[in-house]
Amino acid sequence: MRRYLNAIAGVLTSLVVPAALGLAQSGQTPVRVAEATLRTPHSASASGEQSKVAQVNNWTVGIAGGFFEGTFIHFAVDLAKALDDGENLRILPIVSYGGNENISDLLYMKGVDLSIAYTDTMEYYKKSGQVKNIEQRINYISELLNGEFYIYARPEIKTVKDLDGKKITLGTKGSSATTTGPIVFDRLGVHPEILYTNNTIAIEQMKTGEIDAIVTTCGKPCDFFVKLKPEPGFHFVPIDYGSKFTDFYVPCPLSHEDYPQLIEPGTRVDTLCMMAVLAVYNFSRDSDRFRRVERFIQYYFDRFERLRQPAFHPKWREVNLAAKVPGWTRYWVAEEKLAEMSRLSGGGGIDNPGSGPLSKQDALFREFMEWRQRQGRR
Repeated sequence: MRRYLNAIAGVLTSLVVPAALGLAQSGQTPVRVAEATLRTPHSASASGEQSKVAQVNNWTVGIAGGFFEGTFIHFAVDLAKALDDGENLRILPIVSYGGNENISDLLYMKGVDLSIAYTDTMEYYKKSGQVKNIEQRINYISELLNGEFYIYARPEIKTVKDLDGKKITLGTKGSSATTTGPIVFDRLGVHPEILYTNNTIAIEQMKTGEIDAIVTTCGKPCDFFVKLKPEPGFHFVPIDYGSKFTDFYVPCPLSHEDYPQLIEPGTRVDTLCMMAVLAVYNFSRDSDRFRRVERFIQYYFDRFERLRQPAFHPKWREVNLAAKVPGWTRYWVAEEKLAEMSRLSGGGGIDNPGSGPLSKQDALFREFMEWRQRQGRR
C-alpha cells in the first residue's frame, strides 16, 4: 500500500512541480498555479455550445413565487405546469423570500420577469418613497388570489391585544407578512417584539415558549397549516374587522373545513384577507425581456382554462382575468389581450371565465374592490 501511495505521489510531483517551477519564473507561486488549474472554467459557451445556451434561454421567463410552505410558490409552479411548451416557452418558478421581497426582486434582480405579491405590499412601497415611479415600473397582468392573514399562538394568547410586548415571528425577512403584520398591529395599537424565523423552526420554538405566536399570510388551504400537527392549546387568534382595515382588507373566516385538525367543528375564526396579483415589470418594447413576457401573456390568457382543472390549486377557479385592481395599472399587453378576447367573444367580456362559482369570501372581496373603484380609492 505504501509503495502504491508513493507511486501516486511521484506521478503527481512529476506533473505539477515542473509546471509550477516554470511558472514561478514569471512570478506565480505553485499554490496559485494549483488554484488556477482547479478553477479553469468549462462553461457551455467555452465548450462550443453557444447555440444551446441561446436555445435554452430564448423563451425562458422567471417568476418569483415564495417560500416552500406558501401559496405563492404553488401558483408559480402551477403556471409552469400549465404553460410550459418546450422550446417555445419555459416558466422558471423561483423560490423567494415572499411577496414583499418579490417586488424588490422584480425591480432589481436579473432573471425575474414576473412576481406574485399582495396589493398592500405595493402600497407600502408607494408610501415609503423607497422607489421612484414604482406605479409606472411595475404593472399587473391579472388578479390572482385572496390570501388570509394568520396569527397562530400559544394557549395563553387569547386576543391580539395579548401579543403586546410578546415575541412573534413574521417568517423569513421579505415575506408578505413582514408588510402586512406591522400594518395590522400598528392599526390595532399592539406592539409585539418582532422576530424573523422560518415557520417550521418557529413552531418548535413555540413549544418551548421561546416564541409566542407565528404571524403569516397565505391563501387557504395553506400547506403549512394543512400539514401541521395540533398541539394542546395552540390556536388561531381572531381579528375583529373594523374601519381601520377598509383600505386594503376585507373580513373573512377560517373554519373547521379549512383546517379540520386545528379548528373545532362548528366554529370559525375571523381574520383579514387581501388580494394578490400577478405583477410584471414594464419592460420597454424594444427589449429582449419584453418579447418573452409578451409571449407569456399570450399563453397565460389562451391556456388559462388549464389552471382551473382539479390538478391545480383550487383558488385558480376564483380568478377573474378581467377584474381591475385599484391602485395598480394593468400592463398594456395584457390590456390589449383582454380587448382581443372580448371582441372574439362578441363583446360579452370574459369576467370570471369557467364554470366554478365564487366562494362567499371571494364574492365579498370582489364586491368590496368594486366599491373602492367606484369611490375612486387609490
